[in-house]
Amino acid sequence: MNFKTLFSEKTLGDLDLPHRIVMAPLTRCRSSQPGDIPNALNAEYYKQRSSAALIITEATQISPQGKGYAFTPGIHSAEQIQGWGKITDAVHSENSHIFMQLWHVGRVSHSAIQVDNALPVAPSAIAVEGQAFTEQGMLDFEVPRALELNEIPSIVEQYKQAAINAKQAGFDGVEIHAANGYLLDQFLKDGTNKRNDIYGGSIENRTRLVLEVVQVVIDVWGGSRVGIRISPTGTFNSMSETNPQALYNYLVDKLNQFNLAYLHVVERFGDDASEDFDFYELRRIFNGAYIANGGYTGQLAEQSLDSNQSDFVAFGAPFIANPDLPEKIKQGAPLNPADPDTFYGGDSKGYTDYPSLVDAST
Repeated sequence: MNFKTLFSEKTLGDLDLPHRIVMAPLTRCRSSQPGDIPNALNAEYYKQRSSAALIITEATQISPQGKGYAFTPGIHSAEQIQGWGKITDAVHSENSHIFMQLWHVGRVSHSAIQVDNALPVAPSAIAVEGQAFTEQGMLDFEVPRALELNEIPSIVEQYKQAAINAKQAGFDGVEIHAANGYLLDQFLKDGTNKRNDIYGGSIENRTRLVLEVVQVVIDVWGGSRVGIRISPTGTFNSMSETNPQALYNYLVDKLNQFNLAYLHVVERFGDDASEDFDFYELRRIFNGAYIANGGYTGQLAEQSLDSNQSDFVAFGAPFIANPDLPEKIKQGAPLNPADPDTFYGGDSKGYTDYPSLVDAST
């Protein structure tokens, strides 16, 4: 197949990118302990995948409170900033670009992970179904503690400081994670937000925290170096929303005031999909670049771009097993299958040992 559009140049914010293939955020749980510190193995992993037009890092907790899984990296300590600096240097040495995804998990955590065994926080005291991945193994999720109104400014401040720290670590920009059932998504959707103050109830109120976070992050970076990820129809992490089209049409319209670089939309997550939701409406409303995400192949990506459904396409799982994914797509080469048993935690196995086309030819 001729991937003419997929491999054409395109501007994202104020960055000129060589093609349209973005590496999606991929949680891999391989930071050094104690301290959730990025390491040399992580730097090798990201450097291997630097042929992506843009790398968006694995979700990175903005504070100790924001942590939800064992062995995930943070961006709230000097050691973490230094560790990430080695990763950004490695990616930049390959003339690529890398954004950090800023993450607070909210209720998707466990007291075993939290400082002083505190309960996880959320907009409302509603538990997520399932189990948390902790250093002690899988533990049943607990009922979180609803944030007090006077605590919310400290959450916003955590995002601001994380944005500052990401800049210090040498990133090219940041992505605000407001998808997949984590804290900002929990405030957005009415299945998890039952508040009766200025952060709950109406669509205007439920979008308030996201917009406040975006404001402080662009104060640090400027809009052209900030993106946001959303999952309008996502049910992952026990999420639900009664009127997603109205909610996300409103949110995306309000995001336009910030002149963001991109809107990263999870259109499908595993079996999560909705035939009723009009993603093109979000693309029509938004005044920046639209990054489509969710089960795309090279052919589907080309079709999306050619039909003006998107500006870029993010690939997730294929990048795990194919460090040179763009070249494989361009050549029509077969893709390595990914090993789900090595997705989360471990060492180099299933992380940096997948062969590229160059490896296969030597």
